[in-house]
Amino acid sequence: MPRTAKVPRELAFLPFLGSRAIADGLLTRRMLEGQAWHRLLPDVYVHADGYQPDDHRMWCDAVALTLPPCAAICGRSAAYLWGVNLLDRQSPVAVVLPGNYRPRGHQRVAASYQRLTGDDITRFANLPVTTPARTAFDLGRLLPRVEAVVAVDALLARRLVRVDTLAGYLAAHPPCPGIRQLRQVLALAEPHSGSPMETRLRLVLIDGGLPTPVAQHEVHDHRGRFVGRVDLAYPRWRIAIEYEGDHHRERTQFRRDVARLNDLRACGWLVLRFTADDVLRHPDRIIALVRQAIAERRRAAQATDSPS
Repeated sequence: MPRTAKVPRELAFLPFLGSRAIADGLLTRRMLEGQAWHRLLPDVYVHADGYQPDDHRMWCDAVALTLPPCAAICGRSAAYLWGVNLLDRQSPVAVVLPGNYRPRGHQRVAASYQRLTGDDITRFANLPVTTPARTAFDLGRLLPRVEAVVAVDALLARRLVRVDTLAGYLAAHPPCPGIRQLRQVLALAEPHSGSPMETRLRLVLIDGGLPTPVAQHEVHDHRGRFVGRVDLAYPRWRIAIEYEGDHHRERTQFRRDVARLNDLRACGWLVLRFTADDVLRHPDRIIALVRQAIAERRRAAQATDSPS
């Protein structure tokens, strides 16, 4: 008989507690020790066909089975469940636990200890998870500054939380580590950011002493016809700054980009395009090129305004 015929339907897809499966008469201890099952955590198993070592959702499902009351999935893992992927490959599941609870450590679990109110925890697909506001609050104050802005921007862009809501949460919250950084993050937050790399590019410009650019700016021609939306812009000088991800290498997208670039140039816009290598490894080059472009546009505007 095929192995799949022996798999109880209740255990075919999601992680489960081995002790509960045994108590319910679905499996025996000897069966759990067979090759049909994969042990994820102490007393937590998944069917071998459903085991995906890099599937963070599977690990969230597994870890949730071990959490005590008043605990929740938090941080980057909570953001992932809310649809914002900030994870590295094989990232552990971030959880917040009551201070009096000390479980056995595991490499796939990153535990922190603090008290959450009932309003800080909700359920997502039957998993205990910090609310979007609490998730943004934690990520904005505890991650390194750039990553904190990236995380908050991403949650804002998906309309999971609003800046004013997060500011109100911050104002009502007792003092705790990272509050000063969170205030700075909120001042930099951009609800219209198109991607994490666009946020990083925007911060390169701001940290380089350049004016804050407008995110997702819509360009129209002299007749009011929509020409395109650019990642970042200085409308005053008609300078567009674009982040070029790998998807721009696809043939269809490349053709669209060329047509849009030509339309923007026809409207008098200067378009500067940067890659991940520029943003992550050569920020000084970006700052120099943008500063030069602004200076050239200023000189051109002054020459136009000067009497002949």
